[in-house]
Amino acid sequence: MKRFLQTTTIALLLLVWASICGASAGTIKIGALFSVSGPPSFLGEPERNTAKMVVDEINALGGIKGRKLELVVYDTQGDATKAVQAANRLIKEDKVVAIIGPSTTGETMAVIPVAEKERVPLISCAAGSKITDPVKKWVFKTAQNDGLAVAKIYEYLNRKKINRIAILTVSDGFGSSGREQLKANAARYGIQIVVDDTYGPKDTDMTAQLTKIRGSQAQAVICWGTNPGPAVIAKNVKQLGIKLPLFMSHGVSSKKFIELAGDAADGIILPSGRVIVADVLPAKDKQKKSLIAFVKDYQKHYRAEGDHFGGHAWDAVMLLKGAIERGGDSPAAIRDQLERTVNFAGIGGIFTYSVADHAGLSKDAFVLVEVKNKDWALVK
Repeated sequence: MKRFLQTTTIALLLLVWASICGASAGTIKIGALFSVSGPPSFLGEPERNTAKMVVDEINALGGIKGRKLELVVYDTQGDATKAVQAANRLIKEDKVVAIIGPSTTGETMAVIPVAEKERVPLISCAAGSKITDPVKKWVFKTAQNDGLAVAKIYEYLNRKKINRIAILTVSDGFGSSGREQLKANAARYGIQIVVDDTYGPKDTDMTAQLTKIRGSQAQAVICWGTNPGPAVIAKNVKQLGIKLPLFMSHGVSSKKFIELAGDAADGIILPSGRVIVADVLPAKDKQKKSLIAFVKDYQKHYRAEGDHFGGHAWDAVMLLKGAIERGGDSPAAIRDQLERTVNFAGIGGIFTYSVADHAGLSKDAFVLVEVKNKDWALVK
């Protein structure tokens, strides 16, 4: 009997040890919500591609502390309801330790209550300032705030002595947030908004709004939206013979916009992360080397240029990697370490998060770019 008990005890200890070893050797599950299809696919597809590429490369190098990452991706199709359903599935069924995405501001705002209630870190790839302002405990972002983009455009207008503008914003989460920032910051820069108009996400002609702008005292037009609307507006501006300078938001910071707008894109100026002009950045730029490496890496994997939007996912995965390396893979530990991130050189800029700042970037994360000969040029 004594020998039997000893044997049984040893067997149980071996089972427990095997269980512990198996758990420690298991994957670390990271969830992702991207608009891979639907209207915002120009955002979600490069984000999905980049996240997969980076996770594969981390795993090829041994993972994080010997454990592989497992990326679980759901396509939200740009639909807020689907994003919420997928977020709940990631947390309750897939048991992820953190979520990257969604791709758009509207989807992110819908998912935030889920992340906060379930206490799972969310790193959004969308730009709306209200995602992290005010600060939510479990929510961070990698896309540059639209308030910073507004500041970049307004500073340029000041240099050009332009003080009367028309704004044309899309009536969705991204457009509404941009409109708020355009209006809230105008007086600070001595700018008067003489026309404030909107368009719908599915609108295919904006000549009525642009005809109104043409008859106003505006000296420039700022359009705030994501494709395809801004490309339609660029074409309408050309068709109507409007000669006013046309500015876009960082929501069209990819070659897709130039493809959609065609010749009408020429001369348009917008704020963007540095990645789309990496090759023409000065040698002293702190991000240049890593940006060029990212662009080439994406090109090798997908035969397309790595862009501003894919960069948001690159930053999110690498921020999670750093947090897990420093503090472990529990949601609470990841959240705490994300908040302690300092001077992380990413694709979107140099990130420093804090208790009071879950966006982590300054307006220096942006440069102004201009479309010239169907390509990007740096505005100096």
